[in-house]
Amino acid sequence: MLLELQTKSKVIGVKQSAKAVRADQARCVYLAEDADPALLAPIEDQCCEKEIPLIRVESMALLGQACGIDVGAAVAVVLKDGCAD
Repeated sequence: MLLELQTKSKVIGVKQSAKAVRADQARCVYLAEDADPALLAPIEDQCCEKEIPLIRVESMALLGQACGIDVGAAVAVVLKDGCAD
């Protein structure tokens, strides 16, 4: 499942992910379980409203690694086809 983050267009981070969800560009959203719940709650709410699948990842470190970055990531969004990252 995390392979999708290596092969598809994506955005990483809370602000960029929230922006993609609001703009209806998100195909699915990955959330790190050890991230601050206060940061994730608004994105989770938007995803529920828009019926965007949420996928939980064990840790920020694992999510960051799956995205190909050297730091942890709280949120990553796989973009719909045709949406530039």
